[in-house]
Amino acid sequence: MGIPQVMPQGQAGQPEGDFAGLSGSSPQMERVYELISKVTMTRDPVLVLGESGTGKELVARAIHSKGPWRDRPFVPIDCGALSPTLIESEIFGYVRGAFTGATHGRVGLLVAAGEGIVFLDELMELPLELQPKLLRALQEREVKPLGSNERIPIKARIVSATNRDLKAATKLGTFRKELYFRLNVVTIKLPPLRERREDIPGLVRFFLAKHQANRNRITGVSDEVMARLMSYEWPGNIRELENCIQRAVALGSAPQIRVGDLPTSVVHPASNPSTGSATAQATLQELEKQAIRQALEITKGDRLRAAKLLGIGKTTIYRKVKEYGLENLTDSPHSS
Repeated sequence: MGIPQVMPQGQAGQPEGDFAGLSGSSPQMERVYELISKVTMTRDPVLVLGESGTGKELVARAIHSKGPWRDRPFVPIDCGALSPTLIESEIFGYVRGAFTGATHGRVGLLVAAGEGIVFLDELMELPLELQPKLLRALQEREVKPLGSNERIPIKARIVSATNRDLKAATKLGTFRKELYFRLNVVTIKLPPLRERREDIPGLVRFFLAKHQANRNRITGVSDEVMARLMSYEWPGNIRELENCIQRAVALGSAPQIRVGDLPTSVVHPASNPSTGSATAQATLQELEKQAIRQALEITKGDRLRAAKLLGIGKTTIYRKVKEYGLENLTDSPHSS
């Protein structure tokens, strides 16, 4: 029989308009929605934790869209996508002549956000030498642009996210303990997809509706496909599931997605990685390589679009493409 006719976007799981695209009705996600609703009316910093691909930015956007400051800016900053110098100038701003090439001044994002939200994604990638400056800015609610002695007040709310163990990082000295406590006033932890498998059918409908666009061709998935999707571990979480469905829609020719339309990693999962650390590392690297390969195939070799599809930084996609020897897939004129 298979999954029935796809729902309009936003009707699979939690309505999109309520929580910025977050989907699922499992107890774990209901707890997430509850926490989001509680923090929208405050200005306290929020730290969003979760594995890669679980939807941390969607949580930040939901906090923004449901709060009374929804008409103010939402400013995302990917701490892993820029060099330390660029991150500093982006966050704090600079004045004319502050460094070579600074022919004009620029307002930093902490100031430009006004009373909106600044979302610090990949927080652990924030250079250690910049952490004291950010801590001081948050404590004093003002910033000093590069090359300036003037201090400018800031009003923005800070929401940050990471897939790493920040508490452990403070013990190792790779993340400042004071900054950790300043940012970790309220914590929202997103569950991995393997711990809320009951949400998978709704997410599948959601992504089918999203990616079939005007094709009006694929209406669902077969029972066998759904069984495979439900049993797979999803190391890449929701992002990997969406990539899987997008690929199947692009390649499928029948009214329903068939097993042959799925990625090999889903159809034939690798052996249990717990058999040894070396095997686990090799398995994770192969999954990562396959995900990047699929993204490049979907974007016809455009590395920037592939990075956006995977939710990783520009520098990361360039490094990974070279590391995995995938340069032959990046023939697009926009990929360099």
